[in-house]
Amino acid sequence: MAKRFQPLSVGGLRLPNRIVIAPMCQYSAVDGRMTDWHTIHLGGLALSGAGLLTIEATAVEPAGRISYADVGLWDDATEAAMARTLESVRKWSNMPISIQLSHAGRKASTEVPWKGGGQIPADWINGWQTLAPSPLPLDARRDAPLELDHRAMRRILGGFVDAARRAARLGLDAVQLHAAHGYLLHQFLSPLSNHRTDEYGGDLANRMKFPLDVFDAVRDAFPSDRPVTVRISGSDWVEGGWDIEQTVAFAKALERRGCDAVHISSGGLDPRQQIPLGPNYQVPFARAAKEAVVSMPVVAVGLITEFEQAEAIIGTGDADMVALARAMLYDPRWPWHAAAHLGASVKAPDQYLRCQPRQYRDLFQTAEEADSKP
Repeated sequence: MAKRFQPLSVGGLRLPNRIVIAPMCQYSAVDGRMTDWHTIHLGGLALSGAGLLTIEATAVEPAGRISYADVGLWDDATEAAMARTLESVRKWSNMPISIQLSHAGRKASTEVPWKGGGQIPADWINGWQTLAPSPLPLDARRDAPLELDHRAMRRILGGFVDAARRAARLGLDAVQLHAAHGYLLHQFLSPLSNHRTDEYGGDLANRMKFPLDVFDAVRDAFPSDRPVTVRISGSDWVEGGWDIEQTVAFAKALERRGCDAVHISSGGLDPRQQIPLGPNYQVPFARAAKEAVVSMPVVAVGLITEFEQAEAIIGTGDADMVALARAMLYDPRWPWHAAAHLGASVKAPDQYLRCQPRQYRDLFQTAEEADSKP
């Protein structure tokens, strides 16, 4: 069997295959509340045959949103809206669903991407004061964030805990903490954005302290039989910034605390980044993490688009799973086509079984067949 279509256990969650749908912001929420767009978007992806679906970066407080149109999970109204979406999706799919919990830090208060994506000043409509480990703006065009004091840090940690408890109440199968792409937890990790002089700044151990505190608190708050994972940027791609050696140290620290998987991406913290974009450009980061941890699964992501490419990443042991984002938007049936190409089988909705091409006689499993497998 193709490696990618073999099952894998992540903590107490058994995945039918190693294809992960990565979190993708849709910028289509209203006051943090999911809308019909999310029902359509997530519902379609939940029929794709992937092993795991991840809900987009979900803010743990209003000031933690990237934009005014981001999804949140900070009160009863945002929880109820997400519950309605999940109820509709789960009516037709039992694909495991994870949620990425996040705080945008200094990258918050922006316009949606298709309207330019620039920062909205705090005194404008749809804008607010941004927060960060240190009062350093992302670039010269942005206002400086407020430096978080210990009281504000405790409030944000409490927001992560509350969101994790709400995620558990919603029956979500896993939680992922967003410590990548230049958002708040990454801002604490990187020496480029963290210039603090207290116990949360300076050397690597201090810079890891707040992200690890958040992980420990979320792990305690979320049911022990459901996974908590972390997304990490393997490099800032800037001299003197966060790099793969620090990533490995962070991954090992997470594993010791009971982290169930790490998802290795890169970049997003500093506009000076020089990223050598190309197929598999982030796979070496996943490989380094995989070689360093004891048994924690590692997810590779980034310009993974071809069937043989994804199979090779897992088959050679560079990673345990592959995550797709834009490739899934472009081809929401990518797992079907990959399974057909590799002679594997994949779960498909009963309503779609008759579309199976004749040359791929054993491609589709019915829901009953898939659910009966050990």
